[in-house]
Amino acid sequence: MVRRRTAAVSIAAAALLLASPALTACGSGPERSGAAAVVGDHRITISTLQTQVGDLRSAAKSDPQVAQAMDSTSQLPSHVLSSLVQDEVFARAAADAGVTVTAGEVDQERNAVYQQFGGRQQFEQQMLGQGIAPGRLDTVLRDQVVFAKLATALGYQPGSDGAEAAVDKALDKTAGGLHVRINPRYGTWNAKTASVGPDKQPWLVTKTQVAAAGDGSGAAATGIA
Repeated sequence: MVRRRTAAVSIAAAALLLASPALTACGSGPERSGAAAVVGDHRITISTLQTQVGDLRSAAKSDPQVAQAMDSTSQLPSHVLSSLVQDEVFARAAADAGVTVTAGEVDQERNAVYQQFGGRQQFEQQMLGQGIAPGRLDTVLRDQVVFAKLATALGYQPGSDGAEAAVDKALDKTAGGLHVRINPRYGTWNAKTASVGPDKQPWLVTKTQVAAAGDGSGAAATGIA
């Protein structure tokens, strides 16, 4: 099953979404249009991916251990691409459900996360170690709020029994309808593991207290070994 993003995922994880049609090397595939991936009618360009990977590597220079981990894996572009595709799925799922997120709700979620992790620096360092650059954290937090609001829209209290499975199912349906296609240079789409490349991690959303939706309850951050 496709699951939420957790706060601790290995740098090498190429996490994400549910199955989409198999890629082919011919026709109008992403590689022929300069795209790293195509999600519905949206192209994630190779230049966008390269910029995001570069930003992550630059941020990692502040922690030699993290930088070394990134240098030792060939899966970093796939990991970042997975996150970018995931953002598109969240955006479409939110639009389909009529869910919107305000800047104030993202701020509220950010404050809850800082409190949980012991401050901004601790949170940023934790997420950097999981392959998420500081510049992407607002998007991660926005996705988290969307997740909670989708649960509410589906008739569940965020964090309650059944809420996560219900939202996962909705996101699975959205992903399938978007027909995600990945440029072969970054890997292939593995329908069984719902990932780009050989890794077998579920797709990811930060599990933090959701202060911006419902009663603010939610799952605490958990790690994946």
